[in-house]
Amino acid sequence: MLSFFTLAAQSPTRQQAFRRAVIAHLAILAGGVWALRRYGPDDGALLLGYLLLIAGIVEGAALLGWRLTQLPKSQALEFLLVTPLRPRCVFLAETLVGLARLTLVTFSGLPVLVLLMADGYVDVLDLIPLLLMPLTWGVLTGLGLTIWAYEPVAVRRWGERVALGLIVLQLAVGVLAGEHLRHWLEWLPEGLGRWLLVGFHAFHRYNPFAVIHHWLEEGPAAAADRMWRVELAALTATGLLLARGAGRLQGHFQDRHYRVKRKEKGKGDGESLNFTFFLFPFSFRERSLAWWAVRRVTEYSGRINLWLAGGFGALYALYILAGPSWPAWLGRQVFVLCDQLGGIPSLATALMVLAAVPASFQYGLWDSSAQDRCRRLELLLLTHLQGEDYWDAAAAAAWRRGRGYFGIAVLLWGAAALAGRVPAAQAVTALAAGVVLWGLYFALGFRAFSRGVQANTLGMLLTLGLPLLAYGLYRAGWPLLAALVPAGNVYAAGVGLPAATWLPGLVLAAAVALVIARLALTTCDRELRRWYELHHGRKVMT
Repeated sequence: MLSFFTLAAQSPTRQQAFRRAVIAHLAILAGGVWALRRYGPDDGALLLGYLLLIAGIVEGAALLGWRLTQLPKSQALEFLLVTPLRPRCVFLAETLVGLARLTLVTFSGLPVLVLLMADGYVDVLDLIPLLLMPLTWGVLTGLGLTIWAYEPVAVRRWGERVALGLIVLQLAVGVLAGEHLRHWLEWLPEGLGRWLLVGFHAFHRYNPFAVIHHWLEEGPAAAADRMWRVELAALTATGLLLARGAGRLQGHFQDRHYRVKRKEKGKGDGESLNFTFFLFPFSFRERSLAWWAVRRVTEYSGRINLWLAGGFGALYALYILAGPSWPAWLGRQVFVLCDQLGGIPSLATALMVLAAVPASFQYGLWDSSAQDRCRRLELLLLTHLQGEDYWDAAAAAAWRRGRGYFGIAVLLWGAAALAGRVPAAQAVTALAAGVVLWGLYFALGFRAFSRGVQANTLGMLLTLGLPLLAYGLYRAGWPLLAALVPAGNVYAAGVGLPAATWLPGLVLAAAVALVIARLALTTCDRELRRWYELHHGRKVMT
């Protein structure tokens, strides 16, 4: 067991990832401190709690889930599985290492929280949910993603069907019924209606965000019981996931490397790249690599998140088109809340950023480790592939994963234009800014891939750091600076600010994207060969 901790402490790549996670956590905490001092202890403390909880969930997925999901991809694990150290012990040891790293990252912000407590911004008991809940739900998220990856294809397929049913139920209950839920349930048998109402209220009361909100609003005395119930449920779920993951590690390894996979019915071997051709009109000659990249990213396609975003986006579009004619027996409070939080410009900007997430994180598309990258490049560099072919493959995969979110944004802007909420030219301008954002993020991600740079830090900066920076600049009253940030530029064009506000940022982003794209295409083959020469045969550990 001690050897796993020693290896993690000595690994240069894991050391670097840990340091970057600490820096990102402290940066997010600094944003929460700024909000706390600007908006006061009431609203600011609530925003701080939300930021820490979201950071814990993301960090759990990155530090714990990523490592455990990548572990079975390496055939080197086979030698470890035939030693006296059993697969269950391997999984539990790797989980403990990830848990230790996540705990250190979470508690790296403790000195800052202690200073806030000394200044009277938070109470001493507030440190319990601000530290414990992000850690707990980060571990639960990381293990949940791991177990989802470990399950057989048939289990994941049925799991997606169950998730789709739950999404439909949530949209029907929480959005369409909304504040009229009680009247809707009166049409059902009394026992069934009461059971559904209790379950719906329990879901909204006993989730981590609601618990933190209740704790910081009502105080520890009123919220302690609810928090410990939620934590106990999370710990129970964590134990079950641990047991399942320990039992599935060896089976998942055998599924990946030794068992023949059945060809999925209804799946073609081709993939349309018309949008990619429109964005980047270069010479695309070799399609085999693009086919492989598309097939690779569809193993875990993330359809559940897309269904949820698409379902809500479609309902919101219908609400916008209906306007005053929206039926009185349908809920509207959720849509009113969305309008108050920025409406279509905010939601469409978030969707554009989500569409660009696969374009930013490109290193993992090809290989998850330096050893795997060396083995793959050893074969690819013997072919006649050039930079345009790698660009084609990366664009195909990135667009395949992100096109659904882009389509939802197009749907929302189309509904807003048809309903007369925004001029058609404004909607087209916002979509153009979204296209430029996607192109810029893709060019930066591809440049990082060609140079062999791990894209986690770059991707987190582009998809989380810059949007938060744009939000902070807007809240501080600096729209000109906010519009220079890509996400802020999309929002500025969407809300109809003067062209002098958003046009410089749009031109700057487009120019930077074109320069980086040309540089990446020109130097791609040379950079790949240089990276291979530097890393081939080198030991990972020093």
